[in-house]
Amino acid sequence: MTSPGPVAFSMFGYDIMWYGILIALSFLTAIYISYRRANLFSINPEEIFNLSMWIIPLSVAGARLYYVVFSWKLYENDYLSVFNIREGGLAIHGGLIAGGLFCVFFCKYKNISLPDLADLLLPSVALAQSIGRWGNFFNSEAHGTKTTLPWGIIVDGVKVHPTFLYESVWCLLLFFLLSSMIKRRKFSGQIAMLYGILYSLERFFVEGLRTDSLMLGPFRQAQLLSLFLIALSLSGYIYLHKKSSSRKSDN
Repeated sequence: MTSPGPVAFSMFGYDIMWYGILIALSFLTAIYISYRRANLFSINPEEIFNLSMWIIPLSVAGARLYYVVFSWKLYENDYLSVFNIREGGLAIHGGLIAGGLFCVFFCKYKNISLPDLADLLLPSVALAQSIGRWGNFFNSEAHGTKTTLPWGIIVDGVKVHPTFLYESVWCLLLFFLLSSMIKRRKFSGQIAMLYGILYSLERFFVEGLRTDSLMLGPFRQAQLLSLFLIALSLSGYIYLHKKSSSRKSDN
């Protein structure tokens, strides 16, 4: 399988990129699903629209900033290229960090439970990641090392691991798993902590196959961050579970 190219179609002499289409579709899908599910978490659905007006641009900016910081040599001689995201160059970890920080502020301002909001949003985020990863396929980026496996993709005449596909499939399964837990979660924050553990676990191993990893010295920064998030999410899971159990016993 070979990418048909990054351009979906042209309009008025302007190329419309698959990457942008898929990123937009992923955001819209996540917003719609979160809006429909908001009442299950005792959250006003209208707040999802209020949140999305801020979190979309901030997440994109965070994802771009994160990528640029760890790939500065690509931009140091052409500062304006920093703003050209049509050809790719978004790091999901940066988007999650920026979006997560704004959610903390939003919850305090709106008096919304942060664990409940995270449980609501993160299954949809997983689905958005599943959709958005296909932008890497059309851009022929974020692929892995050489492979002889039948599902390999051809990039520059070489068959390589479709790491975008591995993550897309994993995130789709993660969406269904986390969604199935909404009505049977045992405590607030459970779904969010499981997302942190399971997504980071997949990212750690898939990142090891990639040829374009962002580096922190001799280490792949995504793997280091994944290990940190696994430890943080596991600790959070244990803490929130004990806190919930303690409250139930007191009652």
